[in-house]
Amino acid sequence: MRKGLGIILLTVAWVALTGSLTIPNALLGLVLSALASAFAREQRRRSEIAIRPVRVIRLAALFAYELVLSGLRVARLVLTPRMQLQPGIFAYRLKVDRNFEITLLANLITLTPGTLSVDVSADRKTLYVHAIDCSDPDRTRRDIADGFERRIMEAFR
Repeated sequence: MRKGLGIILLTVAWVALTGSLTIPNALLGLVLSALASAFAREQRRRSEIAIRPVRVIRLAALFAYELVLSGLRVARLVLTPRMQLQPGIFAYRLKVDRNFEITLLANLITLTPGTLSVDVSADRKTLYVHAIDCSDPDRTRRDIADGFERRIMEAFR
């Protein structure tokens, strides 16, 4: 039952993200969702990832909220007549330690307007992040720790 629900949710997400509610697109989304589900199941067996659906939904809701909020911040920065940006790269000390969690965190950061994951250290303990406005990197670090990283640990541990 959970597998079928997951495939349906992924298919709905596919249709929403592509913006095309046609039968061929929905079928493509269904096939891709089934393949992703099969690969995820195999990975899950190997790595013992616990998935908490309600907390995954909370993570997705946080991402949607941050996506809108960051988009508005970037728009305000760009539309300000005297752009006083301080772009820069800062190091973020990771609490997550599994490859899946690190990848998910890096992708969520990259998909959020105004930030970009640049690299992960060889020891997988530090994530380097570029911010369009790096005037307060400590606040950005706190936002990542209290937001995405905390929700990832709640959802997958």
